[in-house]
Amino acid sequence: MIPSLRTDFNLRYTDAKYRAFLAELDRRSRTHVEFRVAETPCFFPPELLESMATAGAELTHQLVDNPRYMQLSNAAVPAQWNVPNESRTPLFMTADFGLVENASGGYDPKLVELQAFPSIYGYQAMLSAQYKRSFDLDPSLRYFLNGHTEATYWDLLGRVILNGHAPENVVLLDTVPETQKTLPDFLVTADKLGIRVADIAKLVKQGSKLYYRPEDTLAPANAPALKPGQLIPIHRIYNRAIVDELERNHVALPFDYRDQLDVEWAGHPNWYFRISKFSLPYLDHPTVPKAIFLDQLDARRHELPAVRSRWILKPLYYFAGKGIQFEPTDADLAAVPAHHRHDYLVQERVTFAHTIATPEGLTQAEIRMLYIWPEGEAMQPVMSLVRMGRGLMMGVDHNRDRTWVGGSAGLYL
Repeated sequence: MIPSLRTDFNLRYTDAKYRAFLAELDRRSRTHVEFRVAETPCFFPPELLESMATAGAELTHQLVDNPRYMQLSNAAVPAQWNVPNESRTPLFMTADFGLVENASGGYDPKLVELQAFPSIYGYQAMLSAQYKRSFDLDPSLRYFLNGHTEATYWDLLGRVILNGHAPENVVLLDTVPETQKTLPDFLVTADKLGIRVADIAKLVKQGSKLYYRPEDTLAPANAPALKPGQLIPIHRIYNRAIVDELERNHVALPFDYRDQLDVEWAGHPNWYFRISKFSLPYLDHPTVPKAIFLDQLDARRHELPAVRSRWILKPLYYFAGKGIQFEPTDADLAAVPAHHRHDYLVQERVTFAHTIATPEGLTQAEIRMLYIWPEGEAMQPVMSLVRMGRGLMMGVDHNRDRTWVGGSAGLYL
């Protein structure tokens, strides 16, 4: 979208550089990056990134600062997953935007969704830097936002994840982390911060305390040796476990989320539900397409486009695009049981512009703004994450059989 940079990159691109780039990602993350990585970064005007960063913050404050919404969102947190000692604000926020062409020929952001849950904060910083190195890009190109540098970004991320605790007492927690497609992010984060990656099912609970055994974790590179079998107390959890996956895989947990545990959460689990697809019908902002709970559709159908091809049916709590139906028929809508209809949205579908010029043609870009909100401080945008695609779905799982698509980075001058 910065034509001079776009043209120069395409002219200088080689498959050999791309293969070396992928090999370096694997080396730096100590594992194979399984999802598709795009051949190119995206070059965005800074004012466009700023507009999305501002919009995401405004949308988040519209929810968090609204006592009525906060009261209503209590219903979004399932009773069996309601964790005590919820933080006043979410520690991590993401806002996904697509771009639509406006009347003057420029581009405006439109919200895809919000999620108060950490994204790939470690891997994305590494990926963005590696694009610059592998493809010999202008060293003045930036990818951090809000004035951050590599040093200040990792200092901030370390501060909010560790919160003053010794790294050996902080874990990044997920279910069977070695099998997750986000494993590269886990290991980059572990190496940078010195924390271990733990499987939620292998923790040990004694009284109100949680522990891990060193042999049950993925250790950071050059980690000090810990005696196998010993129980290491956990003081803080960088939470990456997704409740949908725990339920879907019937994971047997060594503790109950409702327990009063002597542990801090870096990213309190309740926020995953409070700010999510559930939030979309409550937002009022130029960037937000119309969204209605399915159980309210009969009374509010007139608020949606008349043409059914511009509708999307979305379940509220499935991750990574699972369960989304485009152009739902009356039969599709009726098939959702009455007691689950409030757990689905019917949303206005926005046609995103094809904006990135590649050798394979123009490609869409979905831009995720990443935020960190330290307790008692201001919410701040720190970086963008880009997913390029040419199909209905933009996630990396949906663009495996194409080229010049997949996970990418947003760079700017």
